[in-house]
Amino acid sequence: MNTSRFPWRKALGRLLRGRVPAQLIVQYTDRCNALCAQCGMNARARFLRSTLHADAAVALVDAAAEKGVLALSFTGGEPLLYLGEIAELSRRARAKGIPFVRTGTNGFLFRGSERADFADRMRGLAESIAASGLNNFWISLDSADAGLHEQNRGLPGVVRGLEKALPVFREFGLYPAANLGLNRLAGGTAPAPDAGLDPDGFREHFRDGLRRFFSRVESLGFSTANACYPMSLPEERASREAVYAATSAADMIRFSKAELALLYRALSEAVAGFRHRLRIFTPRSALLALAREAGGGAVRFPCRGGIDFFFVQAGGLTAYPCGYRGGEPLGEFPDLDLDRLPRRASCAACHWECFRDPSVLAGPVLELLANPLAGAARLMRDRELTRLWLEDLRYYRACNGFGLRTPPDSFALARFARSQGGAAGSLAEAAAAR
Repeated sequence: MNTSRFPWRKALGRLLRGRVPAQLIVQYTDRCNALCAQCGMNARARFLRSTLHADAAVALVDAAAEKGVLALSFTGGEPLLYLGEIAELSRRARAKGIPFVRTGTNGFLFRGSERADFADRMRGLAESIAASGLNNFWISLDSADAGLHEQNRGLPGVVRGLEKALPVFREFGLYPAANLGLNRLAGGTAPAPDAGLDPDGFREHFRDGLRRFFSRVESLGFSTANACYPMSLPEERASREAVYAATSAADMIRFSKAELALLYRALSEAVAGFRHRLRIFTPRSALLALAREAGGGAVRFPCRGGIDFFFVQAGGLTAYPCGYRGGEPLGEFPDLDLDRLPRRASCAACHWECFRDPSVLAGPVLELLANPLAGAARLMRDRELTRLWLEDLRYYRACNGFGLRTPPDSFALARFARSQGGAAGSLAEAAAAR
């Protein structure tokens, strides 16, 4: 998306009222055709499946536009089981003034690259996405190792298909993102949970593995990448608390708090080493904040789920603060008055990046607007977080919205080049700052 079309006045108006530009995540369906161990909606899971009714979907899109929502996401299950419907809803959302509309896929459509009709199928898929209202589109990858990814997903041949399909997408002016759900397979095999923690070895393993991951997606032809943080919950808690079933108790995504602190630092180091080559949506300031939380530090910028960000489960119109807080329904989203909701955030129950990342990015702005002197003093005291936050803002500007339809600006990204040693040194500074 071209940032010149971003509704700055609308965003600034919300910030001046102590709020953040609103985001709505709509679970269009919980049906899926993959076997991912890290997700409770995989094809083997036994529960009553739902898909959003057409009238309800239109009502949600129209309500989001009326309420000034700036980012609308369609998630699953597997959204591209309903590509036609989501493409039409995306066009409607953009026509009504929602600037960011996005969805993603497990990649099942990229199978069968050896078949004679593969190129035609990919052109048809690219044409459908190009004609949609989508301006962000992600494709999931679990590991730098194609075999590990495909075994976990139960989708053989997907990675080779991606490699052949991405040049076709570029012919249509499309630049999808590779989306990694952080897991123990990200860079190959890893120590099992509860196996005993060697902090230096653990961090080095994941830092190197994540570097391999970014290198691999670049070699496949991606120019944009993102990372989702582990959505691990014990089964009894997931069934009782989470309204979004993309959670799991699987060892693949189960990390102790000490491991999470190291994992986030490892990811930050890997991101720093590739920001000049890939547009990586993951903000390093958020990774530092989450690493501190996982290490026992204070929550600096709580999640704004239920205040500015909302989740709607497949099959209805009921809004929730997020996918985890299923015991706190807010009522039907079209009936919500967003300006009457509380403005003060306090939740740090999960690390769902869709809500935690923007909460951290907006946090300093809200502090400065609410109390300029106190906010500036806090930023001065926490120089490492402030430095990373300012760098993130400059980087996001260079990435021009991470748009599906916008090629990367190599010249702008080149300003963020640094040595891998420099990236590691930055994290050492962050650890010392604690």
